Amino acid sequence: MFPHDRLALAERYADLLATEGVLRGLIGPREAPRLWDRHLLNCAVLGELIPVGASVCDVGSGAGLPGLVLSIARPDLRMTLVEPLLRRTAFLDEVVVELELDGVEVVRGRAEALHGQRTFDVVTSRAVAPLERLLGWSMPLVGPDGALIAMKGASVAGEIEAAELELRRWGCAVPEIRVLGEGFLDSTTVAVRVPWADPTRVSWPPAVIDAPASVPRPGSAARKRSTTNRRHGA
Repeated sequence: MFPHDRLALAERYADLLATEGVLRGLIGPREAPRLWDRHLLNCAVLGELIPVGASVCDVGSGAGLPGLVLSIARPDLRMTLVEPLLRRTAFLDEVVVELELDGVEVVRGRAEALHGQRTFDVVTSRAVAPLERLLGWSMPLVGPDGALIAMKGASVAGEIEAAELELRRWGCAVPEIRVLGEGFLDSTTVAVRVPWADPTRVSWPPAVIDAPASVPRPGSAARKRSTTNRRHGA
């Protein structure tokens, strides 16, 4: 799951989660004894779905799951961790510095703040929101040939069904459900992968087209009538 020369980094990250992570309320006390099985290894297998050298945005990174785990296991990735809460981004910054994780950027804010500004090969998340809502946060960050890859639970099929209208609205391809870690993890990881249906029609940031001067903008006629009426005392 982790290259031999990166195992010490994974062990140190686990220690930080079990100590500082618990003290800061980022990880529940009951999770500390099972960090490897339920968190680190389950996140690391997500790397099977991510191309070599990909740029990755981890939305709602929290304590760094799966973003930091993937950065440790896959140093070839260029990782951006997006998290709105200060106490979490402070922890992420400290871990990145202590473990000397090159190519990892921590951004404090919501995913929407990056819409129209940046795109990535892969956008990941773990227990952030149902797919129906997650699409609106994540797909604007997915490049034309990229994909959303979200860690999900047993209800993933139901989430896909509930998100049918949003999937069509965003122009997504049929989602793929993948079960990772079978045969070597006690608890497998369920992930959903959502690429674009037609990469040639994807363009971020979206073009802004100004209306020609001769064509009135929406509402301009109503504003003109209102102004004229006021001039005539109506």
